[in-house]
Amino acid sequence: MTTRGKIVIGLLLVLAAYFGINKLVSSGAVFQKAETQSVLLNSIELPTQAGGPRTNLAVPLAPLPGSTPAEKGTPVTWEVMAWNSQMGAMLANGGPRSTEGSAMAANGLDLQMVRQDDVAKMQADLVKNALDLQSNPNTPGLIVSIMGDGLPAFSAVQTQLEKAGTGLQILPYSCGKSFGEDKLMGPKEWLDNPKSALGKTIACYLRDGDQNIALKWCADNGLKVNPDETTYDPEAVNFMAASDFLVAAEKYILGKPELRLKVVKGRSTGVKVDVVADGVATWTPGDVNIAKQKGGLVNIVSTKDYSNQMPNIMVTTKRWYQAHEKDVQGIITALAVAGDQVKSHPEALQRAADISAEVYGDKDKPGAYWLRYYKGVSEADRTGEVVELGGSKAFNFADNLTLFGLDNGGTNIYASVYKTFGDVQSKLYPKELPSYVPLEQMLDLSILRKLQDQYKGKTIAPAEQQQFAADDEIRQSVSKRAWNIEFETGRSTFTPAAEQDLNRLFDDLVVAGRLKVAVHGHTDNVGAAANNQQLSEQRALAVKNWLEAKSRSSFPDGRVQVYAHGALEPVASNADETGRAKNRRVEIVLGN
Repeated sequence: MTTRGKIVIGLLLVLAAYFGINKLVSSGAVFQKAETQSVLLNSIELPTQAGGPRTNLAVPLAPLPGSTPAEKGTPVTWEVMAWNSQMGAMLANGGPRSTEGSAMAANGLDLQMVRQDDVAKMQADLVKNALDLQSNPNTPGLIVSIMGDGLPAFSAVQTQLEKAGTGLQILPYSCGKSFGEDKLMGPKEWLDNPKSALGKTIACYLRDGDQNIALKWCADNGLKVNPDETTYDPEAVNFMAASDFLVAAEKYILGKPELRLKVVKGRSTGVKVDVVADGVATWTPGDVNIAKQKGGLVNIVSTKDYSNQMPNIMVTTKRWYQAHEKDVQGIITALAVAGDQVKSHPEALQRAADISAEVYGDKDKPGAYWLRYYKGVSEADRTGEVVELGGSKAFNFADNLTLFGLDNGGTNIYASVYKTFGDVQSKLYPKELPSYVPLEQMLDLSILRKLQDQYKGKTIAPAEQQQFAADDEIRQSVSKRAWNIEFETGRSTFTPAAEQDLNRLFDDLVVAGRLKVAVHGHTDNVGAAANNQQLSEQRALAVKNWLEAKSRSSFPDGRVQVYAHGALEPVASNADETGRAKNRRVEIVLGN
């Protein structure tokens, strides 16, 4: 046989194997295994182009779900916001109700997806469902999807659920995350000089994920925040309450003033002033509306920067969760299947966008709209300023192992997110959120571990990982903040009191997973200049080493850089101990 003939036969065999796999998928044999074998969706290994080891992973395109409701399986209602992080969930369900050929139907679910942008309504619906389940265990379950950083505030519903004999329960799987579409938009000068935001007002839905972006940016830049949305503090960043994220955008677009009582250093001046929205914390399509209808604002910071802040977290009640372990596994399996498809194939993503348009029910926004802003785009606003709009990502199974710290001893990223924003909200709003539910009371990873064990030793589609070039400098700073991390006198050894600050710094930096970290060491002017220069470097290096030792997954090579300044950049007078203490500091700069 000629060489050409051998090549032709080889290609035919490869094609036969490929289409044989897809036929197996389309027959339902893979989807319908009770042991959830569809998590991988026939992930296969392919040789590299150079003929090297089999390291490249491909996920063949599976048959797309039909449009006819399957009308069988365990009934569940899933309330979702209009949020592009759910692309994998859309494909998994096939439509507003699980369709024939969908991954949800194949895993025994009859799931109804309902748009619900009102968080308070979600809380009320969970309480009602808990009471209905108490009187009738056959009542269909209810799941709600919220911003992961907003769960501490959402957990305030726990008291009502406990009265109904149950509590909150997280489904240990996220279908995706915001990656740019949730953001703080403000005047361009806020980028170069964050302190110019003092005395300004940001419109947002209070105590939710978008406000959290603004609050973290303020904290990272050492900006004072006025937590009272009914007053105006010229020395702080103020907030304007909106009923939802779209109304927040409208408050800026319309420019309608609110009459506020002016306060200075926490005391009323007796003077009333008109306040307008100078900036907005919102998400798509709020950001699109601002750009197209008025313009004038740019992205100050977004979930593309704080890239771990906002996973899509599914919450239900313990009562339903504990009675439906098999259904929970089925939901996770279906989402894992669809997540790989959406991430791997434009056809699957396009279908998911079309389903999104159906579920969200906005006739002015077809599938093409949701697809465009899922990917994220740069567009000129009404003033000609180019702004980034939209941006989300779908998760697969491996992404979830990373999120919950199950990938080779990695960090539980979500635990850091939950604690960071729980602490922020309870500190600023002690009356509304005097405390929040400990994460371990709501998060049980045993089901995710069980599925992980089933695939131990097998190849799965990899998680996305951020890589950092060690020699890359920060070109665009997002924030700069001094941390009072205590060291032993004249040494680079941490004091016992430093541990709490280091752990808080760790959580903050885990949330900002995509940003580079520059650690700048400073000293007072006591001692020789050369010794101070060396000491400042050693202290900055001690912070870097501590972070990397605590989590190599969150602080890979190249992410953290060290700079030493000695006593050259004081922020206070070195003439007294108070000033010298302020000068002995470590500054953290985050940026791209």
